Amino acid sequence: MSNQHHVPEGWGYGQTGQPGYGKPFQRPFSHPESQPPAFGDPRGPYNPYATPQQQGQQQAQQQYGLRPQYQPQYQPQQPGYPQYRQPKERGRRSQKRKQQRNSGLRFAIGFLVVIWVVFVLEQVFPDIVALGVHPLDPLGLPLIFTSPLLHANLEHIVSNSLPGALFAYLVGYSGKRVFWEVTTFVVIIGGLGVWLFGGVGTNHIGASGLVYGWLVYLLVRGFFNRSLEQILTGLVLGFFYSGLIYGVLPGTEGVSWQAHLFGSIGGFVAGMVITSDDPPELAAKKQAKALEKQARRQG
Repeated sequence: MSNQHHVPEGWGYGQTGQPGYGKPFQRPFSHPESQPPAFGDPRGPYNPYATPQQQGQQQAQQQYGLRPQYQPQYQPQQPGYPQYRQPKERGRRSQKRKQQRNSGLRFAIGFLVVIWVVFVLEQVFPDIVALGVHPLDPLGLPLIFTSPLLHANLEHIVSNSLPGALFAYLVGYSGKRVFWEVTTFVVIIGGLGVWLFGGVGTNHIGASGLVYGWLVYLLVRGFFNRSLEQILTGLVLGFFYSGLIYGVLPGTEGVSWQAHLFGSIGGFVAGMVITSDDPPELAAKKQAKALEKQARRQG
């Protein structure tokens, strides 16, 4: 008859003749180095998004007893975690916004200071009012650069001061280079248009052509730059200053509608041509297309 409860020799109370263990049992905790920990994993919480490098660091920490380094709760470089803007990046953006505001304020204040100083000089030296644009007069062609600074009377300069300062601020907000590029387009195209079509024997003065050019540039630049922020700015300005559209039409005696019309054309051309106001994404796309075209030509 076989013994189903036979105990092998050397195990427990076998045939060793001793009342103790003949051989140690393989109990669950007799070899702790090969057993899972009872309270958590010393390697830290399980990270399903850990890179191979991070997994190697965890293995080294377990093998050599290294202390794990502090890891932030959210790591943007790992997939699956939301992308949080770093404090340094937020600081750069805040600093850039501050510089843009300061740039816009400098141009707005500078515009007001210049036209009002010139207006005061006009009261002392009335003859300088003649430094406006004289159509089809070859000697008066360089005066297209001085005519925007002159005004006929107090009502004339007041009507140009507030919108001119606002538009100068918004254009200058994009940077010094953008402001001077837009202003150059408006002054040259607007002045040449007045010089060609203004009517012989007339004198055209005032910053209204410049004001119209800045406004049109602000209205259209977002569509050419593909910037939602600039498009929204243009829509708001178009809503509040929609009445200015009548200024480009003839009808009011003594008002240079030619300056308004051709100044607007200058602003439109500036919005279409200028690239210094492009967002970084659009600038990168244009550069990539240029490099691709160059590679095709060389190939």
